[in-house]
Amino acid sequence: MERHFERELEDLKTNLVTMGSLVDGQLGSACRALFEGDMARARGVMERDREVDSFDTLIDRQCMDFFAVTQPVAVDLRLLMSSLAINSQLERIGDIAVNVAERVEPLVPHREFLLSTRLSEMANIARIMVRDSLDSFIRGDASLASRVLVSDDVVDKLDGGLFRSLVAEMKDHHDRIEPAAHILILSRHLERLADHATNIAEDVIFIVEAKLVKHNAGEGIRP
Repeated sequence: MERHFERELEDLKTNLVTMGSLVDGQLGSACRALFEGDMARARGVMERDREVDSFDTLIDRQCMDFFAVTQPVAVDLRLLMSSLAINSQLERIGDIAVNVAERVEPLVPHREFLLSTRLSEMANIARIMVRDSLDSFIRGDASLASRVLVSDDVVDKLDGGLFRSLVAEMKDHHDRIEPAAHILILSRHLERLADHATNIAEDVIFIVEAKLVKHNAGEGIRP
């Protein structure tokens, strides 16, 4: 029974890693489509969203089955609790990839304006945060997860600066109101992306070190 439980737990971790890889690929394709004005790539992101949803359902069911038929303790319990949370974060990251892809078409005629903003820089940092949070889960690396938490402040500052610059741009150039509005929405999506990466990193720290760091900026509180 114990070996069966271990195999099932490894299968759950494998599915989470696979979903993370899928979501990371979706996100990369969506950002590339946005900054290159690639509509075909954007459509591909939207069409593959069902794969992410399928993994979301599968992983949720696996976690529920574990709780129903076993009595996990200590690190296994933390892993199961965090797996549910991480799965939810990954599903939302997949949704953000679709949201980014949906903004490609209206911004194709305004690509030069888009590239003149700091949105690309913001997207790169947020994507690195997602990748690092996933790597920290795969490796069980709480130190890498902690570095993700620090990067969240950088994205927040970029989001605030972008908001101010785009509002000023809309006041001075009325013909840029529509594209600026799309970019503002994208900036908010990327800020939420960084938040989801941060949440995954917090869950990794909980799994590895049994510390709760949510709302405590990396200080950690023992339960």
